[in-house]
Amino acid sequence: MKIETLTLRRSVGKQATVDLVLMALFASLGLATKNIIHPLVATLAGPLYIPTGALAGGIYMMWPVMAFGFVRKIGAATFTSLTQAFISLLLPFGNFGLLSFVIYLAPGLAIDGFFLLSRHRACCAGCCLGAAALANAVGTVLVGTLVLVLPEFALLFIALVAAVSGAAGGLIANMLLVRTRKLVLKK
Repeated sequence: MKIETLTLRRSVGKQATVDLVLMALFASLGLATKNIIHPLVATLAGPLYIPTGALAGGIYMMWPVMAFGFVRKIGAATFTSLTQAFISLLLPFGNFGLLSFVIYLAPGLAIDGFFLLSRHRACCAGCCLGAAALANAVGTVLVGTLVLVLPEFALLFIALVAAVSGAAGGLIANMLLVRTRKLVLKK
């Protein structure tokens, strides 16, 4: 019994290969979703003068939340977002140059910070909703401030739109996490 305890303690800080593969997979799914949904939502958001990322960002932000839900370690969403930042430099959508590292990394940090402070682990609809809403609002405000240079009132409006969109993405993430956990338990 003592040997197992010592082995467990030494491996707490390490990332398993499965965890790294899952985080990379969710980063890729997030960027793939962005490339598909961005042009579709742009047709609706453009005439309303709403940045497309604020409206569709909830779908993008569900992936880092799901990565955290599967890995269940602080830093999972940040690593997923950092992977997205590196990959985004190669893609036509969501490429903000070196600002990509700030714009993509901050929502991942927000998700991990939310789960750290709330002591939840993507376990319920409320925590998934809150994490995704916060992440999308943070990402949208950063784009609005650093790239679009929007005035304060416009930033407040798109932050609210982003929070609602992120909340919807968080609910979708929670539903998918619940379904996959049920599948795993049935085996």
